[in-house]
Amino acid sequence: MKERDRNFCLNLLKEYTKSESLLKHAYAVESCVRAYAEKFGEDVEFWGNVALLHDFDYEKYPSAEGHPFKGAEILRGLGFSEEFITAILSHADYTGVKRETLLQKTLFACDELAGFLTAVAYVRPSKSIDEVEVKSVKKKMKDKAFAKAVSRDDIINGAAELGIDLDEHISFCIEAMRKNKDLLKL
Repeated sequence: MKERDRNFCLNLLKEYTKSESLLKHAYAVESCVRAYAEKFGEDVEFWGNVALLHDFDYEKYPSAEGHPFKGAEILRGLGFSEEFITAILSHADYTGVKRETLLQKTLFACDELAGFLTAVAYVRPSKSIDEVEVKSVKKKMKDKAFAKAVSRDDIINGAAELGIDLDEHISFCIEAMRKNKDLLKL
């Protein structure tokens, strides 16, 4: 089954995404979502691959009219399930797809946070996720000029939708990314 085959999904990601930063983002979100799947006793491969492919069409179709709708069309054509596709569609508020499942809520909660944690790591002297702490992340969240493209509201609301304390969510995602720091080059 393609949606549980990481190699198939990774090849699809790399076919559509050439930007190193977008690839790293996909791996970072995948790291966090996989860790939550494990914590919640869910299908780690399925959840991880949803996260891996959540932005795979963004480089080619960066507009709100394109992403993630074009990706959904591509995935449908490849025989991916509606559960997989709907989870991806739900990560962008403007699609109108409500986040109802635990997977959908987890993907949304991890998307912006993973990007923000990467940005925080990059400003550390070592540029390592090992130096990132919850306190420094929360301090950077208050600095509106820092990583200004990242929605702080999405980070806060994502944790709330999951029903997890924000500090706990940040800490959990930092730890998930630390476990994959070689892949993330952090």
